[in-house]
Amino acid sequence: MSRVSEKQKTVKNSKVIAISNQKGGVGKTTTCVNLGIGLVRAGKKVLLVEADAQGSLTVSLGIPEPDKLDVTLVNILEKVINDEEVEPGESILHHEEGIDFIPANIELAGLETALVNIMSRETVMRQFLQEMRQQYDYILIDCMPSLGMITINALVAADYVLVPVEAAYLPVKGLQQLIKTIGNIHRKLNPSLEILIGFWVFICQPGDQYLIV
Repeated sequence: MSRVSEKQKTVKNSKVIAISNQKGGVGKTTTCVNLGIGLVRAGKKVLLVEADAQGSLTVSLGIPEPDKLDVTLVNILEKVINDEEVEPGESILHHEEGIDFIPANIELAGLETALVNIMSRETVMRQFLQEMRQQYDYILIDCMPSLGMITINALVAADYVLVPVEAAYLPVKGLQQLIKTIGNIHRKLNPSLEILIGFWVFICQPGDQYLIV
């Protein structure tokens, strides 16, 4: 029987979850933050990755003006594209709840356009996160409300995709394209990608917060 190194064990056991839906306002960031903190309280080491140029996750974790940050996910992905070394801990911020996160801002929108002309453009984020798997039990990616190249990168990097969806006709109908995209990525780029326990359905009632059912 072949021996498995500690590094291989860590990579194998680490889970990357992309939280995605091309519709905005369905609770992706709320899910990412609360699931991440819940996992930390359960004793897991967790990294959150902001993959949305709007910076909602970054703001939620206490950075009121993401556009003023010097180092974000964009800088890391640019280094991967240019085959430059990423320093340990570079771009990672620490939150008082015990969670680590990589912020992003509007510059991510520019990088998405640039990725179109890059070789192996769908795998840039996976190349970076493959190294991060050695350090964390869970990596949660908060995707932008689109099915552009950054979201495709997140789905290619992930083991699972979790889809928050509002319990209404139009949001549910809009899932058809997302499911088709997940299927294409599963067949062509990431055979290990799975939908995590179906979909998380959110009900929004007047005066109430989102409820998970």
